[in-house]
Amino acid sequence: MNQESFKLVVVSAGTSDPSSTRMLADRTAERAVALAARRGNAVTVRVIDLRELSADISTALTSPLVTPKLQQAIAVLGEADGIIAAAPVYQAGPSGLFTSFFQVLDNDLLIAKPVVLAATAGTARHALVADQAMRPMFAYLRTMTAPTSLFAAPEDWSDPALATRIDRASLELVLLMESGFARAIKDQSWPSYQHEYGSAASAETAIDLDTDLMRLAAGGSAEA
Repeated sequence: MNQESFKLVVVSAGTSDPSSTRMLADRTAERAVALAARRGNAVTVRVIDLRELSADISTALTSPLVTPKLQQAIAVLGEADGIIAAAPVYQAGPSGLFTSFFQVLDNDLLIAKPVVLAATAGTARHALVADQAMRPMFAYLRTMTAPTSLFAAPEDWSDPALATRIDRASLELVLLMESGFARAIKDQSWPSYQHEYGSAASAETAIDLDTDLMRLAAGGSAEA
């Protein structure tokens, strides 16, 4: 069997240094590299650290401007064969930095790409955030999310069950990358999709604000 090469991109929204979110993503990436090697394939890993892009993401959310730094990160993501998307949990949901980044992407950029979802929090109360809050967002982006999601609270790092879940999610990611489905979509039907950037600014410009309904919604009155 010929060796295949895959590009794996880690997207981490961790803001501390060191970051438990980044640690969880890195451990998953390391296992994916090792498991792919056992199967005769090579995986290279690149990291998008969102804390270094916070100002660029904010600019893209509030204007049509995509900075060169953000555009480079988007290009890296577009070339990915697989993604590990990791977020810290704030107030029962993934961080605003994490969600904002994915909201400014081309709506079809990640179509069919395999993704492992990972979340970290200070308490096990947030254990379902990856499945209840993150998975729907990636379903909207039409990615191929791995069946196994990852979550780590402080007590989980010493629990062998976390390593087992990381192994399972990593293998699922490798198998999804090896399937070649995302590459086939991009090669054979990519032009058939509508490509639009999803920033708040571009979404607002698509709405006609000068209508009776919108004036009423804003607290005004409809014209006679």
